[in-house]
Order: sequence, then C-alpha cells, then structure tokens
Amino acid sequence: MCLLDCVEEWDELRIQCRAISHRAKDNPLRANGRLGAACGIEYAAQAMAVHGALLAPPNSTGAKVGYLVSVRGTQLHVSRLDDIAADLLVKASCITRNENNILYQFSVSAAGVLLLEGRAAVVLNAEALTSSGDVA
Repeated sequence: MCLLDCVEEWDELRIQCRAISHRAKDNPLRANGRLGAACGIEYAAQAMAVHGALLAPPNSTGAKVGYLVSVRGTQLHVSRLDDIAADLLVKASCITRNENNILYQFSVSAAGVLLLEGRAAVVLNAEALTSSGDVA
C-alpha cells in the first residue's frame, strides 16, 4: 500500500512528499466511510521509509529495515483527511539519528494549513538489538 504520490524534495535530514490518495474512495485506511486524521501518521511513516531508502548507499542492496516504535506529541488539528480538497504535503525531518535509531519530527498539511504534527521513533535492524534475534 503506497499512499504517497511523489517526493518533492529531500536531503540528508528531511523529506517532503505529496499525496492525493486521501481523497480516494478506495483508500485502504478508510473506516466507516471516512479517513480519520490519525491516518496521517501512516502517511508520515511512509515518507520516513522513503527517506531511509533514498539515504541507502548506492552499492547497498537496499535500505535498512525500520520499525515505527513510538509516536509522541501528536496533535491532530482536524478530525478527518478525506474531506480535504487540496493535496497533502507530508514532511519528515530527522531530529537525531544513530546506527539503530532515528527520531523524526513530522507534519501533514494542505494548502498551507497544518492538519497534524508529531514525533516518531524508528528502530533500524531491531533483530540486532536482541541477543536471540527475536523481537518481542
């Protein structure tokens, strides 16, 4: 399920993507005929995943596997996304990073209006963090 339509710009610390899928009647995140604003977190998570893929070294086989482990400080400024006529602008900026963890600040806006914002923690290669290789 890819919710994003394009990457507009990116660098080592941030990414900005555009999406129109919030208006689609067959959006897989819709429930009870609507797309709640909290679904914007998935849009942001996909932007973070794309950012990781874009940062993968050219000679690598791909980006490291990342797991969204925490979302904090999230503020929903609207109740739903499916009634937003404008395209969604999804931004994620790296606050801090090390070999196994990344903390992002994210926002979703449309036509200059902030719809939701928050922070998300991503753990990379979680299997390396446990002695047995199993993630609880």
